[in-house]
Amino acid sequence: MQSSSGLVSGFIRPGKALIGLMVAVTALWLMFAIGVNGGGAPLPVFLLFTGNTEAILHGELWRLFTASLMHTPSGANSVGHLLTALFGLFFLAPRLEQLWGPARMLRFIALTSVLAYALQMLVELVLPGPLANRMVGAYWYGLEPAVAAVAIAWACTFKGSVVNLFGLVPMSSRTLILMVIGFSFLRVAAGARPEEGLLSPFFGMFFGWLLGGGTPTPLRHAWLKLRLAQLEGQDARRQANAGPRKPRPNPGGLRVIPGGRSDSEDDDDDKGPDGRWLN
Repeated sequence: MQSSSGLVSGFIRPGKALIGLMVAVTALWLMFAIGVNGGGAPLPVFLLFTGNTEAILHGELWRLFTASLMHTPSGANSVGHLLTALFGLFFLAPRLEQLWGPARMLRFIALTSVLAYALQMLVELVLPGPLANRMVGAYWYGLEPAVAAVAIAWACTFKGSVVNLFGLVPMSSRTLILMVIGFSFLRVAAGARPEEGLLSPFFGMFFGWLLGGGTPTPLRHAWLKLRLAQLEGQDARRQANAGPRKPRPNPGGLRVIPGGRSDSEDDDDDKGPDGRWLN
């Protein structure tokens, strides 16, 4: 990677958390690909772990959490569907994992996936039937919403940096944002509905910015501003209820005596009222 200042850093190898996630996703894809294409496993077994709005509303809540781990097991787009997700994580997520730590990285990927799909599901419910069918398929799945979230979080966190996408194409943080957003808009214009649905990548970008767009994140920044406003309001109400400040009692009769050297030649001016010298 290369920063705007011209400093170049070596390739950052994915940490154990990211490697484990990529291995798990690949293993799941291989299991279903072999089972569906050569093992005689029925496709409905695979679809049982994908997202389906009607099924989730009828209590199959696990689909919302497993959908992001599923990738097309057969067909011309099956390998590309898997590799797009793996390459996105491989080239963009390691630097975030290094900055955030493995636990936060995994939470970020899980949260952005679930929230993006949940919001897409809610929007699907309010859209007219024909439009909903064009925007969201009967089954939706894949890591693309999380990859879009990672791309936006990377670009917002490392502003002015350049990433060699796929190891070949140098791309600035601003260009990366424009590419991710533009590609999603092009698919909407073309009516090319992906396995994830046309809406979930946009929601992934939004949650990627909200939960990972800088330090502090926009969500935490908003919470801190709200908390500060609450504390200031509590302090203002406390002062209003207390009324004007009363002078403190002075049981010892102590008082402040102006200090400094006296311009008078009379040494007594440097003494206190009790006749003692002031230090």
